[in-house]
Amino acid sequence: MRIGSTAICALALIVALPVEAQDYRDLHRAADAAIVSDVVRDRQAERDAKRQPYVSPVYGSIRSATAARNACAAKARDEAGAGARIVGRVNTRSMATGWEVEGEVGPAGGQRSLPFICSVRNGSVSGILLDPDR
Repeated sequence: MRIGSTAICALALIVALPVEAQDYRDLHRAADAAIVSDVVRDRQAERDAKRQPYVSPVYGSIRSATAARNACAAKARDEAGAGARIVGRVNTRSMATGWEVEGEVGPAGGQRSLPFICSVRNGSVSGILLDPDR
């Protein structure tokens, strides 16, 4: 078990108390309270992660076709490199657990555009494929 910053701060505070005020039971209670506080915080973080396991930290929770299209377009531009832009229309199709997004991204420097296919599953971008062979 890791001891968090709360436990370390509590222990530092206890050490700073005058020797007369320190009692073994007081030290024990303070250390226990700090450890319990850290355990409660860790368990809450685990519960939050179970509620939304696929939330993308970059694009947030994707709950609509528009959000899926925007997230995939941004991901395609990132994959293609600096200065890349979306060429033409981006198509979004609904699937059982999310969306499939298709479009083309034009890299910077006058190179030909690359088609991309992107999957959005359970609220986040789960994969993207830039296909230079098409």
